[in-house]
Amino acid sequence: MLFVVSLAVTLYAAAIFASRLDRLGEHLGLPDGIVGLLTAAGADAPELATAVVALVRGAHEASFGVVVGASVFNIATMLGLSALLAGAIVVPRRAAAVEGGVSFAVIAAVLLYATSVIPAWALVLACAAVVVPYLVALARGPRHPRAEVPHELTRTLLEIPPAVAVIVLGSIGMVHSALSIAHRAGLSDVLAGTLLLAVLASLPNAYTGIRLGRRGRGEALLSETTNSNTINLVGGVAVPALVVSYGFSGLEIADVVWLLAATGVATVLMSWNGGAGRRVGALFVGSWVAFAGVQGVFG
Repeated sequence: MLFVVSLAVTLYAAAIFASRLDRLGEHLGLPDGIVGLLTAAGADAPELATAVVALVRGAHEASFGVVVGASVFNIATMLGLSALLAGAIVVPRRAAAVEGGVSFAVIAAVLLYATSVIPAWALVLACAAVVVPYLVALARGPRHPRAEVPHELTRTLLEIPPAVAVIVLGSIGMVHSALSIAHRAGLSDVLAGTLLLAVLASLPNAYTGIRLGRRGRGEALLSETTNSNTINLVGGVAVPALVVSYGFSGLEIADVVWLLAATGVATVLMSWNGGAGRRVGALFVGSWVAFAGVQGVFG
């Protein structure tokens, strides 16, 4: 019961948080790229909050499983399922290369850290070296006229903190109850994080992504997918690595390699073809099914 209630309130609060961030961007007249990033942050809130809560609770494997599992699931649902339902996702080749390249570089840095090639501080610097120029480029995009509605802006700002608080509280309940259920069922923390928590926390992203795909907004869809995954890795692994000592198992390293390969393939295919059709979408969905199977066998 705690798990169901926590999941429901978390997803509801995430929907409010995402819509308010989107509205805030419009009020301030921010560039489309920044507005898209804010939307990605809102939809990604349950994933990141769940990973951080699990980390604080001491369940490092579950936390890392949420980060990687949710990122693989995002590619399958936001890109793959959207392509299957919409028939095709059209994305400018340059946008596909840039968005996918940023995400790929961050994942590669995490892999180097997971295999002890670089220390935590180098991981953070590597992520910053990729993400900061990307954010600067987004901020230089064309701005829109500000929506001069002071009372609506004030209301939007006041609604954001309670939504964040509910997301955090709901994530605490989700992590506590999910790990308890997993332990009683004889499941490892890795499986609880990678499959159970990751999938459920990714539902807001999946919904938002499919909606964008069916509306023909392929570039926005790709941007939200890659930005969500980057937020997961930077906020859920890179920054915490400065204060938390991680120990990665062979399966966890293999999961990062899988995510790196999935992102690389998605970037190449979408850059080469200017998007993704149903065959590519089926490939993305099938990749997650295979990923879940590996977790079930070796987790």
